Amino acid sequence: MKVSSVGEMRAMDRRAIDGLGIPEAILMENAGRAAFEILSREWGVAGKRYLIFCGIGNNGGDGLVVARHILSDGGIPRVFLVGESAKFRGAAKANFAIISKLPVEISPVSDMEAVRFALIHADGIVDALFGTGLDRDVEGVCREVIERINAAGQPVLSLDIPSGVHGDTGEILGVAIRADHTVTFGLPKIGNMLYPGFGLCGQLHVAHISFPPSLCDDDAIPVETNGFIPLPARKPESHKGSVGDVLFIAGASGYFGAPYFSAMSLLKAGGGYARLAAPRSMTPFLATRGSEIVFVPQAETTEGSLSLKNRDALLSLAERVDMVVIGPGLSLAEETQELVRELAAGIEKPLLIDGDGITALADHPEIIRGRRASTILTPHPGEMSRLTDQSISEIEKGRIPILRGACADLKAWIVLKGAHSLIGTPEGRVFINLSGNPGMATAGAGDVLTGTIAAMYGLGLPLEEAVRKGVFLHGLAGDLAAADKGEDGITAQDILNYLPYALKQDREGPLKESAED
Repeated sequence: MKVSSVGEMRAMDRRAIDGLGIPEAILMENAGRAAFEILSREWGVAGKRYLIFCGIGNNGGDGLVVARHILSDGGIPRVFLVGESAKFRGAAKANFAIISKLPVEISPVSDMEAVRFALIHADGIVDALFGTGLDRDVEGVCREVIERINAAGQPVLSLDIPSGVHGDTGEILGVAIRADHTVTFGLPKIGNMLYPGFGLCGQLHVAHISFPPSLCDDDAIPVETNGFIPLPARKPESHKGSVGDVLFIAGASGYFGAPYFSAMSLLKAGGGYARLAAPRSMTPFLATRGSEIVFVPQAETTEGSLSLKNRDALLSLAERVDMVVIGPGLSLAEETQELVRELAAGIEKPLLIDGDGITALADHPEIIRGRRASTILTPHPGEMSRLTDQSISEIEKGRIPILRGACADLKAWIVLKGAHSLIGTPEGRVFINLSGNPGMATAGAGDVLTGTIAAMYGLGLPLEEAVRKGVFLHGLAGDLAAADKGEDGITAQDILNYLPYALKQDREGPLKESAED
């Protein structure tokens, strides 16, 4: 499903109204009706008291439609209005004129005592304050209203996006509504899908409000959810070399987990042949944990990391495999960092770079740009900061535009890890991954991701689909682990152990990615 920015949705509205001749009043009626139907289904209407908090824009107009339908279905709506009613325009103005003639109480939110008393006696709340148009911190009486709504303990339905959430980033602009349900119109907005905004939406519903597929599926919209990709069937004649032969260049003294998790995850995710090039002194210890891994012991530095002496042998070995993964637990030893740079420049197979490998190349982007074969980078925000020369706070506020810029600049696929990881392509497309949970914020989880992506490529998926599928299955394995164990205390080993179950569930069919009404 496509995910729109605020500007893209405004353009869709204009195309629907001006290009297709769908009156604005119909779009507003459809939006309000869709929201009302969710409210009615979830909480019931007849005899119940609902407070509808309305701004003076189109989001408020949608709220007025909801109030009218509540009244007609036997409920008792009360509208609290932010701003002056004379500022309503277009369809919102028409709906205010209608509601003003009906037996519906309309009060200003400035009457805080009336708000407080009404909240005590309400059965539910409709948030139609700001929608996606907000671009500055909520202050004054509006802030107090939102704080009182959040403290009231009544069920809340937000229209389009919880008020106070930035529609393009998911940021909280000072304070924001905590909704139980959110109905978003046309398409989900980026702020609906990225944290912290996603966490405030409650259950998210999508209502297309009569937009035709030509608008909702427009290729010009570059962001979408990471939808279902079917796994290739395993052929009866498959052998270990035909379902993924991958070289992992990983490990250093003190970093035993990263090489193990990255290589073993390839096998747990369905890959056939995991070759692990790690420092020679580590190999006996790693073999006690992962005897299925094929070890390629390497010369090491005095610090216990991979020596530059391994360069030629590793380049030769890389030519015989399907993909190379470099970086997990390699350390920041200068000789090893130089080895990474020389290998990245010389390897002519698809290369996945993670962890310390990203650090080695962050100040040498020309090496990544100059690669003839495909490159995949899997940074967390700190590593993304080094790659882009942007602060972590800047990245968190502009994850999608910064990701798109980095992918185009480096000509690479980039997985920006985090809550709802983002997958960017060199062509500028971005996929928002919805699997995964906070329990996966644990050491080694990213190493499991590298092998899972490599396994998807080995199973026969094209590179872009392999990256997307690997990210999804990694998150799904974490979700299955959390379902059995709870989120607290999940380890990388748990994610690794649940990978086969994730593949089994995935082969049984797609999971529903979001509700559509």
